Amino acid sequence: MSRSTDLAAQLGRALEQQAAQVTTAESCTGGGIAEAITRIAGSSAWFEAGFVTYSNEQKTRQLQVPAALFATVGAVSREVVEAMVRGAQQASGARYAVAVSGVAGPGGGTPGKPVGTVWLAWGRDEARFARCFHFAGDRQVVREQSVEAALVGLIRLVNGENPAEG
Repeated sequence: MSRSTDLAAQLGRALEQQAAQVTTAESCTGGGIAEAITRIAGSSAWFEAGFVTYSNEQKTRQLQVPAALFATVGAVSREVVEAMVRGAQQASGARYAVAVSGVAGPGGGTPGKPVGTVWLAWGRDEARFARCFHFAGDRQVVREQSVEAALVGLIRLVNGENPAEG
């Protein structure tokens, strides 16, 4: 069993204990978090919806991310992933959410946001938590690390911990 599959199974058990649901809002992972979750038999009981909003336009259209944020802070930012979490929760009705936006590479990096820069945000009810990661490796490795970090954070959140710590 892969690490992401094991983490998704752990997440499912924790959500089932609370009879709660989760949603995902993904950019650089292209649906990888939702895919890992739906590998788990019975995930329909606790996985509500997944949004893959690769373009800024779709982040605004589907998740109500304010378009002005892209010009001021960029898509790979705390503000954008927190807005993605809020939008995904509102659109799906799920109690828990995770959002991701990053630079998976091999291109697209800048001195301020090099390849491997990934912002993750998690939400529980009205609470929001965010963290910036700097992953090393090629595009696939950055995406895999992003999926795993998202799932670890969700498990921590569902267990009452701050997912942005540790």
